[in-house]
Amino acid sequence: MSSPDAGYRPGPVVITGASSGIGYALACEYADPGRPVLLLGRSEVSLARLAEILRGLGACPEVGIADVRDAEALDSLASSFASRHGPVSVLVASAGISHGTLTGEKEDRSVFADILTTNVLGMQISFSAFLPYMQDGGRVAGIASVAGFRGLPGAAAYSASKAAVICYLESLRLELLPKNIRVTCIAPGYIATPMTAENAYPMPWLMPADRAARRMRRAIDLGHPWLVVPWQMAIAGWILKHLPRRIYDRILTRVGTKARKISAE
Repeated sequence: MSSPDAGYRPGPVVITGASSGIGYALACEYADPGRPVLLLGRSEVSLARLAEILRGLGACPEVGIADVRDAEALDSLASSFASRHGPVSVLVASAGISHGTLTGEKEDRSVFADILTTNVLGMQISFSAFLPYMQDGGRVAGIASVAGFRGLPGAAAYSASKAAVICYLESLRLELLPKNIRVTCIAPGYIATPMTAENAYPMPWLMPADRAARRMRRAIDLGHPWLVVPWQMAIAGWILKHLPRRIYDRILTRVGTKARKISAE
């Protein structure tokens, strides 16, 4: 098994979207004894429960209640956390939302905007807040999705947001290489989280979140630029990405679509 390069020193960890799903699982995975872990999210109750779990594992968790679209709040949290614990060694942007959207439905306009601003701009705001406090040899990771490989029916906003994330993380990787900071783009397939629990269609190779998090941490710590998990999705995704449009259309129009967010008003 490979080891992280000499420039990487395990230290403080920051994870957005830690209140559930992949962010939650990664927080547990990084709960090393004595390690400061900043848990960022919007659910105070969920983050408090997670912090108790991490303390039980010996880590030193802190909770930050913030929306990743709130640059002022994240800037303040970043400065405060770094002043107490020093340079950040691992920064993971996991916050994201997913709902089905239909362009012909006007009530989906706000949902479309929320998905793009949270998944794309929220990631950029998160990184820009904490990058000034990253250690030399630090690790940065963003959660994309295999949904970003090609457009999926009924999920235009989510697919577009994750395609943007993939391209953004590649640009960021090149931007940070001269600063000795490694960037990992993680494209999960179906991981057992509250987000996928809403799906009413078959999800091949559904993977438990804790198993996925172990593979993600290894890729992040080693500074790998790209990870698709589970591995079967890397093959399936590559095939779908390269299918001729006529065949792709025939296949994808037969699969289910993600549920839309229905307004309570």
